[in-house]
Amino acid sequence: MSIALPSSLDRSREAWRGMMRWLAARMPKGLYARSLLIVIVPMVLLQSAIAYFFMERHWQTVTQRLSAAVVSDIGSMIDLLESRQAPQDLIAAVAERRFGFDVKVLPREPLPPALPKPFFSLLDSALSRELSELRKPFWIDTVGNSKLVEVRVQTDVGVLRILTHRSAAYASNSHIFLIWMVATSLVLLGVAIAFLRNQIRPILRLSRAAEDFGKGRDFDFRPHGALEVRKAGYSFIEMKRRIERAIEQRTAMLNGVSHDLRTILTRFRLSLAMLPDGPDTEAMQKDVEEMQRMLEAYLAFARGAGGEQAAPTDMRTLLEELKADAERHGHPTSFTYTGDPLATVRPDAFKRCLTNLVANAQRHGDKLAIEATREQRFLTVNVDDDGPGIPPDDREDVFRPFYRLDEARNQDHGGTGLGLAIARDIARAHGGDISLGVSPLGGLRASVRVPI
Repeated sequence: MSIALPSSLDRSREAWRGMMRWLAARMPKGLYARSLLIVIVPMVLLQSAIAYFFMERHWQTVTQRLSAAVVSDIGSMIDLLESRQAPQDLIAAVAERRFGFDVKVLPREPLPPALPKPFFSLLDSALSRELSELRKPFWIDTVGNSKLVEVRVQTDVGVLRILTHRSAAYASNSHIFLIWMVATSLVLLGVAIAFLRNQIRPILRLSRAAEDFGKGRDFDFRPHGALEVRKAGYSFIEMKRRIERAIEQRTAMLNGVSHDLRTILTRFRLSLAMLPDGPDTEAMQKDVEEMQRMLEAYLAFARGAGGEQAAPTDMRTLLEELKADAERHGHPTSFTYTGDPLATVRPDAFKRCLTNLVANAQRHGDKLAIEATREQRFLTVNVDDDGPGIPPDDREDVFRPFYRLDEARNQDHGGTGLGLAIARDIARAHGGDISLGVSPLGGLRASVRVPI
């Protein structure tokens, strides 16, 4: 028998989860920023607690005791004045010499109106509380002169006015503690930032090395930093070596297969050349040529980008060559390029990618358009045609190897079904991707976007 939780508990849990999701969405995502928070937040909380207890206990207690001492001296002078046991001049001289007070007896008159109390002043509250113990009307000014405090007390012989230094009734040196606390915190924070930066830098270098390796770029990476980061670096180097050995073995195997199959196809051609011309011979010749074309496509797909290294490439020149090739095949082609023509890619592989996209557009359309934009971090190339296009539901399927959409496109031109698969494989090997959409010409737009 299950017992349902109370609805209030469910609401509390849901509110807690919502608050945590809200907090997680606003927290920094980087390891460096999160590490700084791990250092800064406890330091700020600790200092806040120390400052609170210092302000509330030490500073307030010291100020209260100093104020009590000042009020005690003032009470002694009031007793002497009201008892008339000593002249007023002698009392003022003793007060100045012993207590540092500037004392003057004013004629009996009403005290000035009370001044507005400052928002936060321990001195005002502590001094007012101690003066109220004298049981006499008083007036204080703790804000008029920053270095002096003025106190007026109504006595039987007149108004006793006392001017004293603020430091006599107020713990004025407490700010030194706060200054030292903030200064040492800044020093510790600077040291923490320096250490954290040194610990994060090897991780960033490892990330850049992995990215460069994935894009086929040359890089110099040596593991350093903390022990765990070094282990991750050495593991990455071993993984890189294993991948390179696997690629070398696959390339060697493909070269052997390619050599053997091309040898057999060459024998077929020689055999066909020895036969008399006729319809059967021409049909067999077309089959051999189709086998040759399919073999090259399969090997290109299996080989991928190979071990080619990325290098700065003039993309404007490369795309102009593709435009000229399309026009030689009878397809009017427009071309526009925006930005810096140089981009760091694998030249042969990326050219194969764009060639497949242009060839696909030539196969299914009459007019073509090539548009390229070189931004600060990305290169985007759009290839448009005026063909029948591809339905949205089939645009992902056409990237599958050996998938052919002859029903939706031109059936007079067959293919191996590997052109777009090879193109996307190359684009993703560069860290980018290919997407399909509707072309302004009315057909299909193939957009390749890669980081450069």
